[in-house]
Amino acid sequence: MKSAWEALPEDARARVHLVLLPMDDDEENAAMVNALQRRADAVVQKSLAEGFGLTVAEAMWKARPVVASRIGGIQDQIEDGVSGILLDDPTDKEAFAVAVCGLFSDPERARRIGDAAKERVTNDFLGSRHLAQYVEICAELI
Repeated sequence: MKSAWEALPEDARARVHLVLLPMDDDEENAAMVNALQRRADAVVQKSLAEGFGLTVAEAMWKARPVVASRIGGIQDQIEDGVSGILLDDPTDKEAFAVAVCGLFSDPERARRIGDAAKERVTNDFLGSRHLAQYVEICAELI
């Protein structure tokens, strides 16, 4: 990754910020990811395989538009075009670039998607929501 960034022309490197995170301290890594997501205009998750995408849910909670692979649990988290953007081929770098550039060129659309993402996480994926559903089920059974 670093060598690809270094191969970019100097003017491109001035606009493209590469952050390499240490993976040896989970708490430090989580704090850095949180800070980066809070400052990001969009979050990209190019997973080849994924259960529930915690990184996706965290970005959605922060009202950040997410561009992600239509794979595993991510496709259950994101409603394509509403609360994020899903792409069929996680190896298609050009499709990801087009999707991200589309968000950058239309900040109002990016804001709407981010707001819808936060609403989706709030309504469907918070622990308190799941607890309330369990209580409802138990009440019906009693």
